[in-house]
Amino acid sequence: MLSEHKKGRAVGICSVCSAHPLAIKATLLHARQTGGHALIEATSNQVNQDGGYTGLRPSDFCLLVHELAGQVGLPEGRVLLGGDHLGPNCWQDLSPEEAMDKSEVLIRQYVEAGFRKIHLDCSMSCAGDPVPLPDEIVAARAARLCEVAENAWQSSGGEAPVYIVGTEVPVPGGATGDLAELEVTSPEAATATIEAHYQSFLARGLERAWPRVIGLVVQPGVEFDHHKVVDYLPGKAAALSRAIENYPHMLFEAHSTDYQTEQNLKQLVRDHFAILKVGPGVTFAMREAVWALDRVEREYFPEGQVSDVKRVILEQMQRDPKYWKSYYTGEGGSLIRDKQYSLSDRIRYYWSLRPVTEAMDKMRKNFDKEKPPLTLISQYLPDQYRAIRSGEIMFDVDSIIIHKIQEVLCQYSGACSQ
Repeated sequence: MLSEHKKGRAVGICSVCSAHPLAIKATLLHARQTGGHALIEATSNQVNQDGGYTGLRPSDFCLLVHELAGQVGLPEGRVLLGGDHLGPNCWQDLSPEEAMDKSEVLIRQYVEAGFRKIHLDCSMSCAGDPVPLPDEIVAARAARLCEVAENAWQSSGGEAPVYIVGTEVPVPGGATGDLAELEVTSPEAATATIEAHYQSFLARGLERAWPRVIGLVVQPGVEFDHHKVVDYLPGKAAALSRAIENYPHMLFEAHSTDYQTEQNLKQLVRDHFAILKVGPGVTFAMREAVWALDRVEREYFPEGQVSDVKRVILEQMQRDPKYWKSYYTGEGGSLIRDKQYSLSDRIRYYWSLRPVTEAMDKMRKNFDKEKPPLTLISQYLPDQYRAIRSGEIMFDVDSIIIHKIQEVLCQYSGACSQ
């Protein structure tokens, strides 16, 4: 992809950062249907040596993805696995050395499990660190982790890892405050970051790994807060876009592209932001589908039979607010809206809880036992109604949710194969 892009073709790849089985399955199925690859990434807070918030370790995540790929019939060679924000992200309250020791374990387990796209993210400050960290410290720590990754690859075999670096990393999951506009990374800052990493790699004897540093994370001016999207403005990023042309083995990786229009995504790819990351955008679509199915269920099934998925998940959020309380600071109706409809989609942390999975299973059984009238699907999920009527998808809960997620993925695959 990188080679074709450097020849002047507007091609890129979408990276789906989600650990939810339905989001993963939708991505794999979309890759099979479009003839492309599925690039699926786990973030360090989702999946790590302690289980992350999903309870999955790197090897568990790999097993899950490959099992789902087998179910949808996507060949193993078209499944690409990446690790996002791999570094001290989860251990910022520890001293730098303690956090880096844990980061080494994290990187090693990711590579040994089969992840081959590795985002070396040491941009966050640990206890006692200056804020923000200078490029030189970030780069030195990234090189340290790259050495661990290279050793893990040499011992485990397989395809050589490729690396993503960069210090201007957007907040994972979206901004916490109200946004109006964003400062685009300057060409000088991007160049300085690349050069700092190059020197750090040389200092650790990683010359052979450097050509496999294929991406730089920068801020092209895209982000979202709770209810608003900051759209990509090509003119503001023009100088930054040209800066990467001086590096034949590198492109830009754009985080937080969730909710951008398809035209914006196409322009990002044309401007060398050729790796497009999406995470909350796919689970936001999933939540929309579940909320709509909850309404269908309530209108058709007796009150004592409904799964009450919406109520169950909101109760779990209220019972354990740790995943949203630092994001949503409103009160009353404002807080209720944020918890359900915020673009940062903090609901995604609660889907794997047992009461929620049991409620989802009950919804599936209801729809399998007795199909509601299609007119109700048409009312709340008109696009999925048309897909059912045309025979494109089956009339069941998972097929409807997956189709809703794929509406988002279609925008990305269209942008990445212009």
